[in-house]
Amino acid sequence: MRRILSTGIALALLLSGFITWRTREDLRPLPATLSPGGSGFHKAQILDRRGIPLSVTYQNEWNVYNQLPLHEMPLLLQQAFIDSEDRRFYQHHGLDWPARFHAALQNLAVLRTVRGASTITEQVVRMLHPRPRTVWSRWLEGIEAARLEDHFSKAEILEFYLNQVPYAHQRRGAAQAATLYFDRDLTTLTTKELLALVVLVRAPSGMDLLRETQRAQQAVNRLAASLLAKGEISNYQYQSVKDDAWAFSEFRLPVEAGHFVRHMYEAGITDLPTGGTAIGSAKALTTLDSSLQSRVQHILDTRLKDLSEDNVSDGAVLVVNHQTDEVLAWVNGGGLSSTQSGGWIDAVTTARQPGSTLKPFLYALALEMGWTPATLINDSPLAEAVGTGLHRFDNYSRTCYGPLRLRDALGNSLNIPAVRTIQFAGIDHFLDVLKELGVKNLRETADYYGAGIALGNGEISLFELVQAYAVLARGGVFRPLRMLMHPPRPVAAPRRVFSAEAASLIANILSDPQARRLEFGEGYLLRFPFQTAVKTGTSNDHRDAWTVGFSSQYAVGVWMGNLDRKPTSGVTGTSGPALVLRAVFAELNRYNEPGPLYLSPKLISVAVCRYSGLRATPSCPVMQEWFVPETIPEQYCNLRESHNQSATEIELVQTPVQTVALLQPTPNLQLAMDPHIPDEMEAFAFMIPKHLKPQKVEWIVDNEVAGVTAAKENQFLWPLSPGTHYARARIWRPGDVTPQETPQVNFQVK
Repeated sequence: MRRILSTGIALALLLSGFITWRTREDLRPLPATLSPGGSGFHKAQILDRRGIPLSVTYQNEWNVYNQLPLHEMPLLLQQAFIDSEDRRFYQHHGLDWPARFHAALQNLAVLRTVRGASTITEQVVRMLHPRPRTVWSRWLEGIEAARLEDHFSKAEILEFYLNQVPYAHQRRGAAQAATLYFDRDLTTLTTKELLALVVLVRAPSGMDLLRETQRAQQAVNRLAASLLAKGEISNYQYQSVKDDAWAFSEFRLPVEAGHFVRHMYEAGITDLPTGGTAIGSAKALTTLDSSLQSRVQHILDTRLKDLSEDNVSDGAVLVVNHQTDEVLAWVNGGGLSSTQSGGWIDAVTTARQPGSTLKPFLYALALEMGWTPATLINDSPLAEAVGTGLHRFDNYSRTCYGPLRLRDALGNSLNIPAVRTIQFAGIDHFLDVLKELGVKNLRETADYYGAGIALGNGEISLFELVQAYAVLARGGVFRPLRMLMHPPRPVAAPRRVFSAEAASLIANILSDPQARRLEFGEGYLLRFPFQTAVKTGTSNDHRDAWTVGFSSQYAVGVWMGNLDRKPTSGVTGTSGPALVLRAVFAELNRYNEPGPLYLSPKLISVAVCRYSGLRATPSCPVMQEWFVPETIPEQYCNLRESHNQSATEIELVQTPVQTVALLQPTPNLQLAMDPHIPDEMEAFAFMIPKHLKPQKVEWIVDNEVAGVTAAKENQFLWPLSPGTHYARARIWRPGDVTPQETPQVNFQVK
């Protein structure tokens, strides 16, 4: 008997020692704090500049951005949770032994688990240290609960519990549940709604208020009766719990900024280090202004509705403060939508043909290379080789105006002067400048784009375009646009792309209503009540319509078209997005008076002749023009005093293209004879530049004179003949003793 007793004691000691060892092994360390902070979050919440939420996510391990301090939670909610989950919460030290004993008796009576009797503290331990539901885990949770109460106050434990208790649909905490079911804050909920949040935690997956209300109503009634008996609610509250109908409301964010939020996530802008720019390391405070975002959204959607009959379905607006580099509004027509066609495509970042909106940067480059706003550019018919073919360039109105000052060429957005300008500046050089402006979508070579890049035959995004215009607004300095109030990583150093003089001259031209009168008339739609630089653009077949502008503080870009790339019914930058631009600037300047655009103090105003761009004489029609000191023309105008001749008759004093060469045919040109036209009636026009004003021209084909033209004729109709041919022209200009000869050009006729 003694041996059996001693053996039993030994086994008991051994078992006790094993349990003690195993307990120590399985117990987990307590957290240093009950505030989740940045731990366990996978996706930051995006906020606007004032802390208004732009996104919501429930993919994080903890509720890290809907936490409320205990004193901001309704007292009834706290009392109801304690009554429902842990009536002796303030009396026990982590474990409620009477409740455990009573629960054990109930479970034994029915031979299954019907009651757990876990205290709120134990439930907090279960959240912190999830384990399989076993007797051993209950043992460990009890010990850890006692230790938890040694380190944290009852208030801290209850606050953590109310913020992190699990609900259905991946929600955690009463605040998230209130938003899920009622789309309201806790402080605005009725007694019935508050009690519903309490009973739902008993079975988060099995008792979903959105799917089944009867079971939840019964549980709420029982809890209300218990609270009434304790005097914690009034008879009126109790009756309202029983009688009031449920009033559910679908959750909606305060402002639609879905595309902006998605860009932040996809670009990794919200991948913030702990303690970086995040609030509590899980909230990204952005530069977006939600109030402005909503107003611009309304403006754009209204305009798109007006243009629906013109086959315009989509649009986008980007608003930035170019002084601080902050993105203020990022708007897509209709917002982020899974039902609308193209609703998931972000038109702010989608590359499209920019039309004429690239011309200001081309002319800024020309100014850097020595041109002035008074430089004359030849606006006469122009055809250029494209591969083995020939492309004829036209202005939008199909009108040529002859020699024009750069100011008028840019202001009227003329195509032919732009092509001549890129011939002067160089396509490679222009592409390099665009890359310096932050344009990344133009990845092809100069040969791929050709001179058409001056007219926008490449594709760039609205974001890139507005960022580039912000450079002009800042006086030529590039700084990347930013979307976080306090970026966690160092921002790239500013770099100068254009001189302050070139940038401010372009801004001055784009804000000059007189400079655009030839093509746009008085242009009242583009006349703003304050100085604003404005540029429109329209791509081929009217697929894309653009308007971009900047004031002394803001830069705004608007795009309209169709994301499926269908053409619109003739909508242009002026007829479509320009009205949106006006409305957006009106909102931006509703409460402040904008200042003038920056004008470099180095620029000097000089009186020039409107026709020649040279220093004005008393008989000249005079206008004031701005010059960098070293580019002020020394020569005075030598035109006839009457100035009655048309602009096309004015001698090009500063013509950028002065080469003596055939305009047509171009090298390696391939012509095809039309089988439907008699061969003897088919002809092709040989051409030389109009500014040469020849006295006589001999047109030589295959080393024989094919024809002679008289004074001032710059073309010759050559009868087509199949085969490979070689062409050149022998040109006599006024006063020439010997003629000038153009380089020989080979071409084919098939």
